[in-house]
Amino acid sequence: MSTTQYREGAKLAIVGAGAVGSSLAYAALIRGVARRVVLYDVNGPKVRAEALDLAHGGQFLPEAVIEGSDDVDITRGSDVVVVTAGAKQKPGQTRMDLAGSTVALMQKVIPPLVERSPDATFIMVTNPVDVTTQAALKISGLPSNRLFGSGTVLDSSRLRQLIATTCDVAVGNVHAYVCGEHGDTETPLWSTATIGGVPLTEWERTTGRLGQAERDAIAHRVVNAAYEVIEGKGATNYAIGLAATRIIESVLRDERRVLPVSRMLAGWHGISGVCMAVPTVVGRDGAGTQLELPVSDDELAQLRASAEHIRAMSEGLGF
Repeated sequence: MSTTQYREGAKLAIVGAGAVGSSLAYAALIRGVARRVVLYDVNGPKVRAEALDLAHGGQFLPEAVIEGSDDVDITRGSDVVVVTAGAKQKPGQTRMDLAGSTVALMQKVIPPLVERSPDATFIMVTNPVDVTTQAALKISGLPSNRLFGSGTVLDSSRLRQLIATTCDVAVGNVHAYVCGEHGDTETPLWSTATIGGVPLTEWERTTGRLGQAERDAIAHRVVNAAYEVIEGKGATNYAIGLAATRIIESVLRDERRVLPVSRMLAGWHGISGVCMAVPTVVGRDGAGTQLELPVSDDELAQLRASAEHIRAMSEGLGF
């Protein structure tokens, strides 16, 4: 699609200029998702240096303005605000371990952002993203379609990549979702996964690949992928930058892609009152219809357990 299909003069604000925020800005600029990209971070020298480094590559990018500041006013009038700021996940630490300090930070960060961009779509990327999204939703007072989390968009990409490698097919021909918490209780939905239209549950019968043992091994690797990367390099940043950019594109282009973002559930397979990732139509109005795709009894039990896990943590933090 041509860039003319984006909102004219769209402005993207990225909150946090750490590994995730800067990688997201880089991906967004390469993809040409907005005419103006601004980075906001409390570390003035760091955020200005990141913006300057990106600006120096402007000749090789779609036309855009990139700026960085430690003044929150730089975010004013944004069409999309992506929040990546938060405590850094350390080796051996779960996403839920980050919850208390991150939610406390959101109470300070979210209100001034909403004040300056009251009509923006807010996308939460900060971990633990489901709990952070639930807290930010209450703090902001925004409707759930206009404030939602990146959910398991990245996890689903990890799942598809591993399935593609195992079955020796192009990743673009794999359709599979990870749903639930973006974390240890997430669930691959094998019952509706396909390769080129062939259900994965039949793949073993027809090819001899992707039996139960292989599926279990893949699921384990998906759940533990972040820990594997963090152990080796200290942070996950490139893939989440790309995943978040895909969500932003769907909003600004009104692509209406089906993405497993984390939005408040209201009766999805009987689950309500919790922010959790399920396949959702994402477009100009944000996170819209949540698709109630068929799930097996085991998958539904796991998803309900995941929802209760998120709910318990959120309630423990007062949300």
